[in-house]
Amino acid sequence: MPRRHSLLVLAGSALLALGIAVDAMHGPHAAGVALRSAGVLMLCVFAAFRRSLSVWMFVAMIAGAEIGFDAPKFAVQLRFLSDIFLRLIQCVVAPLIFAMLVVGIAGHGDIKSVGRMGIKSIVYFEVLTTLALAIGLLAINISKAGVGLARPAAIAVQQAPPPAPTHWNDFLVHIAPENIAKSVAEGQILQVAVFAILFGIALALVEAPKRAPMLRLCESLASVMFRFTNIVMYTAPFGIAGAMAYTVGGLGVGILFNVGKLLLTLYVALILFAICVLLPVALLFRIPVVRFLRAVAEPATIAFATSASQAALPSAMERMEAFGVPQRIVAFVIPTGYSFNLDGSTLYLAAASIFVAQAAGMHLTLGQQLIMMFTLMLTSKGIGGVPRAMLVVLLATASTFHLPVEPIFVLLGVDTLMDMARTLVNVVGNCLASAVIAKWEHAFGTEQPDPAVLAAVSD
Repeated sequence: MPRRHSLLVLAGSALLALGIAVDAMHGPHAAGVALRSAGVLMLCVFAAFRRSLSVWMFVAMIAGAEIGFDAPKFAVQLRFLSDIFLRLIQCVVAPLIFAMLVVGIAGHGDIKSVGRMGIKSIVYFEVLTTLALAIGLLAINISKAGVGLARPAAIAVQQAPPPAPTHWNDFLVHIAPENIAKSVAEGQILQVAVFAILFGIALALVEAPKRAPMLRLCESLASVMFRFTNIVMYTAPFGIAGAMAYTVGGLGVGILFNVGKLLLTLYVALILFAICVLLPVALLFRIPVVRFLRAVAEPATIAFATSASQAALPSAMERMEAFGVPQRIVAFVIPTGYSFNLDGSTLYLAAASIFVAQAAGMHLTLGQQLIMMFTLMLTSKGIGGVPRAMLVVLLATASTFHLPVEPIFVLLGVDTLMDMARTLVNVVGNCLASAVIAKWEHAFGTEQPDPAVLAAVSD
């Protein structure tokens, strides 16, 4: 970071802290408002020089909080900014989830040709993601990070009763798509996901010449929708500023305490998942843990620094092949895992979705929480490796279960800190999955790595 940028950050942070201290010592004071405003202005100037959406969103969160704190009556009128952003994101959800699920299922060709390795991989992926959901659910129910957030009725009055059926047979009927256009129009994302899964299986069973055009169409649709999302994300700072101003203006600054509590809950839960799930799995399949940690150090560092699993994909595949996993297994398991084995992301979704429900003052029964987790298990497939893709899934879940969206926008301000940790777990989990399948297939260490891979790893 250039020196002048560092000075802007330091000066802006110092003015904010000084303005907060003035109000803390003397109560609401014009001097405090002026100092904080000057601090926010300096941070905005810093963001203008930085071509980073994460920086813009973080500064927008601070600016929105300042507006909500010092001008609450004006702040609550800024909700239209977040509403516009929400509408733009919601129009992406259904086509994106449909396209990515179809590509993830049918992209490897005829399902029958996937064979034993494919079945073992899918079973392993589903067991691990289910455990990740369970740990995330347990962690957020213990920490209750969202409880006490929605003190006024500003959020509660906007929600409708959860639409999830109470009986299991009603639930199964509810998720069966009657009319895909109707499901998309009504925001029934679970029905869209079920339709996409059946469509993907049917497409995989079609002969290759007839399958290829539809598969290319879905791949193109997914690429276009990701580009569409990237364009929409440029409006995210305005949406975050409006949502933060509205939320702090209506609920007070206590929301920042809840967000910090959620961040701590997520990191503890991810560490718990690594120790209580990933480590026992490695020991169970007799994977040399120390050598594995050395092998994944580079891709894990890339993932943590960039918050994008795809950035670490080439390094992860090279390191796992050099580690002893045959190339054919690496080439199948790791890319497939990017669609079906998002351990860190699914854990985050479990915690964040229940956090939003807690913030709304909604008491969800265990059955309702399990239904929500089942929905996340389906809708989170196929969108791994893309920064902020979890926003799409989280907003889709909120829409399906009629949860308020304001807490989600507030989370975006610290999403980078959460994304770094969950992306690291995603990458490490997929690297471990390739080693597990290799051990399960009795193929670990049986093939000599490609000389080019060994050369790349040794550099």
